[in-house]
Amino acid sequence: MGGFSLWHWLIVGLVILLLFGKGRFSDMMGDVAKGLKSFKKGMTEDEEATAARRISDERTVEPPPPAPTTAEPARPASEADRQ
Repeated sequence: MGGFSLWHWLIVGLVILLLFGKGRFSDMMGDVAKGLKSFKKGMTEDEEATAARRISDERTVEPPPPAPTTAEPARPASEADRQ
């Protein structure tokens, strides 16, 4: 009883090698790499879509209404207008 000996580790390694084998292990790691690559691609596409949406929103924002103009001050009537 106690810890595992060298023979235990060799048997565990042999069982793992038989279950997964060289081809299966490399195939699994290739699938993991493809999954990570597609995940990164999806994240960059999402960020690009968000940036494009933000730019289009900035372009479609209505400009603020013009400031109200003040009425022209009354000018004194000239002598021709008085008659």
